[in-house]
Amino acid sequence: MTFPTFTSSQTDPRARGKEFGTHLRKRIAANLAGYTDLFRAAGAGDAQVRAWGERALDACAAWAPPLAEEIAGIAAGAGLEPWQVGVINARTEILAAIDMVGHGECSTSVVLPQDGPPRTVQTWDWHDHLRDAPVLWEYEQDSGRVVRTFTEAGTLAKIGVTTAGLGVHFNILRHDSDTPETGVPVHLIARRILDEASSVEEAVDLARSARVSASTVITVVTGTGAASIEISPAGVAAIPPGPDGVLLHCNHFLDAGLAAGERHATERPGTYDRMRHLEDNVEGLSGAELNGRALTMLSHAPEGAPVCAHPDLTQPINQRWETVATIGLDLPAGRLRVHRGGPCQVTEATWQTF
Repeated sequence: MTFPTFTSSQTDPRARGKEFGTHLRKRIAANLAGYTDLFRAAGAGDAQVRAWGERALDACAAWAPPLAEEIAGIAAGAGLEPWQVGVINARTEILAAIDMVGHGECSTSVVLPQDGPPRTVQTWDWHDHLRDAPVLWEYEQDSGRVVRTFTEAGTLAKIGVTTAGLGVHFNILRHDSDTPETGVPVHLIARRILDEASSVEEAVDLARSARVSASTVITVVTGTGAASIEISPAGVAAIPPGPDGVLLHCNHFLDAGLAAGERHATERPGTYDRMRHLEDNVEGLSGAELNGRALTMLSHAPEGAPVCAHPDLTQPINQRWETVATIGLDLPAGRLRVHRGGPCQVTEATWQTF
């Protein structure tokens, strides 16, 4: 049980996108269909979704023209219209515009030991009917930097690591300032951080340069530091590790100013339970072995914090969640280590190194 992989041979953005779209044509079409079903279940009309996808492309073209070219290439390779690939990349923005709520979501742990590389792990929860959306994608830039990302078919990036010694984890947030006026998709911010940043400070600057319409947190990790970059239309805040080198994040804002507009915690209070579970288990999350860190994450509701999620099949698709992947960053090697499924299924043999 592993995720499909693809390694690009092209460095020109449009050519790289076309190659990616051609190779993953069926998966991209299936991902688009899955999101179309999700948006319809949440009450969004097809014409409105198309308009949001087109606005996302406009925002991307203004902020990062090469990424707009890559999206156009993916569309050409996959036999889709550019706005359709725009919809896939802007799914967080569309869900914020719809104001969809639910009870799943992700948990991230980063520990910076006094000696040795960062020790990270996160669960990635999403709707169970989209469990086949993820792919592992490797591409090289003209500069020679290699990026490896766990993403969804047709999406330019999500969780990832680079040979420049930087990696990112990714969690969704919700804020009162989220708006239907589609801005730069947050997944594209993660992509530019992976492509361009070599430090936490450079990553924060990139995040602050984008006009966004939805909220997220991108936890950036290097060999010497880390920060959870909380992004919302109301502003951007960088949360550093504590004095013990521990940085934990779930799906609520930690910055005092941004927390005043918190949405997730009022609608999904389980995020606080998950944070308490992480805080109570820092020793296990600090371990050198990824398998042990993942098992430390393990907790099921209702007995404990729902860090490892399983779908309730009695619910409609927009209210069903599962832990699709468990992921750690190996910064020294510039590699991802990925387990397909939640911590309750982890063994030493289930890790995919990419």
